[in-house]
Amino acid sequence: MAVADASDLWLRRFHPTPNAPVRLVCFPHAGGSASFYFPVSAALENDCDVATLQYPGRQDRRTEPNLDDIGVLADRIAPVVAPLFDRPVVFFGHSMGAIIAFEVTRRLQGRRHTPAMLFASGRRAPSTHRVEIVHQRDDDGIVAELKSMSGTDAQVLGDEELLRMVLPAIRSDYRAIETYGPVDATVDCPVTALVGDDDPKTTVREADAWRAHTTAAFNIQVFRGGHFYLSPRAAEVIAVIREALRGAVAAR
Repeated sequence: MAVADASDLWLRRFHPTPNAPVRLVCFPHAGGSASFYFPVSAALENDCDVATLQYPGRQDRRTEPNLDDIGVLADRIAPVVAPLFDRPVVFFGHSMGAIIAFEVTRRLQGRRHTPAMLFASGRRAPSTHRVEIVHQRDDDGIVAELKSMSGTDAQVLGDEELLRMVLPAIRSDYRAIETYGPVDATVDCPVTALVGDDDPKTTVREADAWRAHTTAAFNIQVFRGGHFYLSPRAAEVIAVIREALRGAVAAR
């Protein structure tokens, strides 16, 4: 498949800004889709060109086979985002998306494509480990997990037919992230860990462990909230991202 075709398949631009001096590439969480980052794209359309990953098995890619391995996802995504490095690029990944962004960075830096910043949001460091088996639960068990995290659209959770349609992709995502790691690798770009102070999936200490995964600068920012702290704290998160984008342009 040609790179252009792959880009059309994997990337969504809700507010295209082709002449922007910097790009932000967003990686959704387990069960998430590109549309989760629509508000981020809207808020930053005057600052950067925002491109969001759309994984197989959801929304307009719902007829495609799900991918349940982080390494395979990273292998597929890396050549798609590589052409975006004609200007500074910042990666932002939430939860599972943080790990995918990390693995894509590992693959790209060997090609001399290194992000100006990697934001690892709502996810413990790759070297930390918890035994998690949500992907082995029945459908009701997975739905219960989604409700407890408050990260899935209430309209989806309330629509039985729609819910059953998206559950295979959600289960696949959980299998991918729950069978990942632990990994001790590092990346060459600065890393900023973002975490909610009441996140049941990632403690502040587990988020701080990202410092061992970069040979460059590290920073951690703690917000009030749970696993999806970034929705109620959107203005604060956007401010942090905007600062990194400006820094990337200035460094260039």
